[in-house]
Amino acid sequence: MSGARPGRGWVRAALLAPPVAFLLVFFAWPVANIVAEGLRVDGRWGLDGLGEVLGDARLRRIGAFTIAQATASTALTLLLGLPVAHVLARYAVPGRRLVGALVTVPFVLPTVVVGAAFIALLGARSPFGVDLRGSVWAIVLAHAFFNLAVVVRTVGGMWEQIDPRVEEAARSLGASPWRVWREVTLPLLRPAITTAALVVFLFTATSFGTVLLLGGPGHATLEVEIYRQTAHRFDLPVASVLALIQLAAVTLLLALQARLERRAPEAVRLGPPVRRPLRGRAAWGAGAVLAGLAAFVLVPVGVLVERSLRVGDRYTLAGWRALAERDRRSGLFVPALEAIGTSLRYAAVATVLAVVLGGLAAAALTRRGGRVSRAVDAVLLLPLGTSAVTVGFGFILALDEPVDLRASPWLVPIAQAVVALPFVVRTMTPVLRAIDPRLREAAAVLGAPPLRAWREVDLPIVRRALLVAAGFAFAISLGEFGATSVIARADAPTVPVAIERLLGRPGAIRVTQAFALSTVLMALTIAAVLLVERLRGRDDADRAPGGWW
Repeated sequence: MSGARPGRGWVRAALLAPPVAFLLVFFAWPVANIVAEGLRVDGRWGLDGLGEVLGDARLRRIGAFTIAQATASTALTLLLGLPVAHVLARYAVPGRRLVGALVTVPFVLPTVVVGAAFIALLGARSPFGVDLRGSVWAIVLAHAFFNLAVVVRTVGGMWEQIDPRVEEAARSLGASPWRVWREVTLPLLRPAITTAALVVFLFTATSFGTVLLLGGPGHATLEVEIYRQTAHRFDLPVASVLALIQLAAVTLLLALQARLERRAPEAVRLGPPVRRPLRGRAAWGAGAVLAGLAAFVLVPVGVLVERSLRVGDRYTLAGWRALAERDRRSGLFVPALEAIGTSLRYAAVATVLAVVLGGLAAAALTRRGGRVSRAVDAVLLLPLGTSAVTVGFGFILALDEPVDLRASPWLVPIAQAVVALPFVVRTMTPVLRAIDPRLREAAAVLGAPPLRAWREVDLPIVRRALLVAAGFAFAISLGEFGATSVIARADAPTVPVAIERLLGRPGAIRVTQAFALSTVLMALTIAAVLLVERLRGRDDADRAPGGWW
């Protein structure tokens, strides 16, 4: 056995080389350039730039707003998500897979689609007679809509692990339902709730598309300000310092999350999850929760579709027909319909890159590697917590030599692959770890080389997970907006970029076009998500509600 270890080490190194090299060139190097730009003023290294930014009252207000809206968004998401997690974890809900898909769809919807849906719902022609566009409430509601799945999946997964007999024992001793929740259930759920809250806070603090569309000129997060300083004011030093501050905060949050996960106690579980039948008051309560969930998810989506069929006060297909027409006043150099083809091509290339590189990384991480594998795992997941706008901005700063790639059409799918790669690794790694290594050893004993052993042992087992990873990567790439908004060429916009430009132009017909294009993008994304749910299968969806993301 001792002679086999070096071979395994070489195999692991060979598997890790392509994804690590990819991230070094297209993630670490751009981020390093941002750090250098932020810490170097007039050719001298120092903290002068940081001090100037921190001394700017307007930028301090933007930082305070970023924290405040993320805190409010996290609180509302927890408030709405915990009852849904309880119902799914504790009761035998009919149509469980459908409810799971309903919870998942908002999270994978592109942020510009979520922003467009809430503009349709809460904008100037809101069906409720209010105009909340440009208000904090619109941003907070949209963030809760988008991140609800994080709470439901993360907390629900832990809730299933708690044996209900622990709670029943407390009730049999005379504890009230509130006391059982406070002294029994909540302490066991606290690690999952804390993890979910940190993830939601991270996502909402670095939110871009939703805040850009709903916040208006009066409300901006650090992410939006980085974009404005780069694309509108061309002040790269200030944008670099802001990106550096945001990167430091994100790194701190990720380190805190990792620390909490390591210290989390084991859940109390005896046997498989136990779900009670819905009867009496429990049925009414669960029904109310699920009805509220359906309304919260479906109403914005339904209003978006309805507004795509209406120009002013009359229903018409003019907005849909206009997608095929060239309109220079729309801010697009091509018909909006061409953006769909561009997005599909970019997403396909990004998916191939993310699945190949993420699959190699996951295969390497499942082999014995100790601290090295854990360190590499953490590095591979860094893009998950890094601002996509920061990645795109880093491309502009870094990729001008030795070959200038900044005008290359390949840059957009590469950026999308950087964003999607951690999701592929997260999807593939648990499945590969579940493969009994003795199967590979038996293949090796029979003379199969590593490639053939992988093709005939691993691949048949992980084929479904591979397709799931591809589906998620495609959906993420299709809707990626942060990095793409910075680096996309004017003559080749993606659908999210086209939507943002249409919504920023005057004229009812262009707003209707934006809603129509958002509906197309939403339909494509939902189709990918439903395919993923189907591929995962009934057993996977029921068994691992917390491990999908």
